[in-house]
Amino acid sequence: MRFGIAILAAAGALSLAACESQTDKAAEQKADAVEAQTEQKADAIENQADAAETAGHEATADALENKADAVEQQGEKTADQIEQQAGKKD
Repeated sequence: MRFGIAILAAAGALSLAACESQTDKAAEQKADAVEAQTEQKADAIENQADAAETAGHEATADALENKADAVEQQGEKTADQIEQQAGKKD
């Protein structure tokens, strides 16, 4: 599901790229990289949560799921800030 969302976001970014300034394009690429990196981190944490759940450690699994969600939210926030900063420079 997340991968599909990332693909849609990337496709949308590419369609807008033709109208954007170089600063906007660079910011978009940087924001995409931040999102991809945090998505990888969140996925790794979710894998740990799955392993903890399989081992019967429900509390640990829940804590790891919450951590993965927080990592994703922070990545999205950081990416948004990057894009907003670029918009202020134009």
